[in-house]
Formats: sequence, C-alpha cells, structure tokens
Amino acid sequence: MNAIEVRGLVKRFGDRVVVDNVSMNVEVGEIVGFLGPNGSGKTTTIRIMCGLLKADAGSGSVLGFDLSSEALKIKREVGYMTQKFSFYEDLSIEENLLFVARLYDLKPARKYVDDTLADLGLTSRRKQLAGKLSGGWKQRLALAACIMHKPKLLLLDEPTAGVDPKARREFWDEIHRLAARGLTVLVSTHYMDEAERCHRIHYISYGKLLASGTVEEVVANAGLITFVVEGENVSAIADDLRQQTGVDQVAPFGKALHVVGRERVTLEQALAPYRNRTDLKVAEGRTSLEDVFIQFMATSRDNME
Repeated sequence: MNAIEVRGLVKRFGDRVVVDNVSMNVEVGEIVGFLGPNGSGKTTTIRIMCGLLKADAGSGSVLGFDLSSEALKIKREVGYMTQKFSFYEDLSIEENLLFVARLYDLKPARKYVDDTLADLGLTSRRKQLAGKLSGGWKQRLALAACIMHKPKLLLLDEPTAGVDPKARREFWDEIHRLAARGLTVLVSTHYMDEAERCHRIHYISYGKLLASGTVEEVVANAGLITFVVEGENVSAIADDLRQQTGVDQVAPFGKALHVVGRERVTLEQALAPYRNRTDLKVAEGRTSLEDVFIQFMATSRDNME
C-alpha cells in the first residue's frame, strides 16, 4: 500500500515551472529520501503533498485522501517539519508544545505534551526557552511538535541543516525508531550519508524527477565508471584530467583524485598516460552517490535561467 501516490504534478509560479510532471510512490512504513540541488522543487513538491499548495496539473493521493479535494484531511494526518525553525523563541519547549496541542485540539493537551516530551528526551529541558536552544535541540523540539498529534506521514524538509554530526546521527536514529512503529517518512536532504540511510530515494533536479530506487539501484542505473588516482602530488594533474575527452568529473580526496566518466574506453584512454608514472597509482574505484548527484546537476538545465 502506498502512503503517497502522485502522478504528473505540475506547479508554476508566473512563467516558471517549478515542479515539472513529477510522479512518485512512497510505501507505508518507508523512509524515502528526496534529493536535489537548491531550487530544484523539493520544498514545493512537499508542500503540495501536505495540502499547503495546490498543483496546477496532475493528480494523486496522500494517505488515501485526494490531493485536490481533501487537502484538509491530509493536513490532519501529516506532520510537516519546515526548513526554518518556526516556533516562538520567547516561549519554553513546553509552552510551544502546549500551543501546538491546542491547535490540533488534542485533549488532554498537557498529557499529550508530557508524553511527547518523555518520548523525545525533552522532559528535563521543558522549561528552557526555545530561542536559547542549540540547533540540535531546536530540531528535536520541531520533531516533537510534528509527531505529537500522532500523524501517519512525516514530511521533513532538510531537517538537519546546520546541526552537528552527533545531533544528525541521533535525529536519524529517532526517525528509524518512528518508522519501525509504522510511520512513513519523506525527507529532503543534501547529505549523502543521510540519503544512504533511506530505504529508497528520489532525485529531482530543477523540477524534473530524474531517478528513483534504492541507493544501489540509482548508482547502478547512472552508468558511471570511477577510477582513483593516488600520489603525493595528484593536484598537479587535476586540471589536465578535466580537459580530457571522456572525463566528466575530477574530485580531490586527500592524496587521491576520483575520476568519473560514462564511457569506459575513453576514460581509460584519458588515464593511460598516468598509468606508467612511478609516482602515481591508478585503479578502478566504487562510484558513490555523491558522484551521481554531481553528474545529475552537471547535466540538468536550471529552470530559473
């Protein structure tokens, strides 16, 4: 069963097509990553799915409710965490959650708040002002407000931007714990390690959905070949490699270069002169999700141009 099922979504702002014929499914209980560069249409697509925006074309359902005619019902069953922290900074954690509980008409409101505070480890900080919290604790407050009404679907828009690696790890542990209870999660992210923690991913670039599947499927279907060139002074050959036919990407990693292309023969021809050098080692490597991400960005046309 699909929690999200949309077909041919289109959204325009003026003469700009921000979401261009996007179709996707998200199964119940899945954690699905939504990837793409800034301005690619991720936030607009998420807002359509949670009933905040109306699509100009296309159709679909979220949690069994029709996107075009049952937006209010969708809103009641969805938790939406925005990119920007949007709670009252001069109120405490507890006061912010009480405000949200009353918006959803949760009764008794204080019990819902107490249970949510305990569930997310916020009880000891309940009196702290939201404006005094670190990025990681603000993130946890935002998540608490999203799940307090017990939604069936969680839509997270770049939820870990600006928080430290430990807070990111803890946040993702929490997301997997919630998904294990049956919650469905769609999360937009720029972090490749986060994308790899998702069951499946969708990649959107400048309004167009370019790839869907597991991380392994998306990497395999991209058809990229990666070689690693190692040596003490590899940076000196990076610019030369970028000029070679068959080389699409050259990325430095410490004392190594990752050289990526789509045609094995031309890529090996470009690397052939370096194989005979005693100060360099050339070997085939593993194509990463980041390599695929960069390739998609390089071959996509910016819809704002």
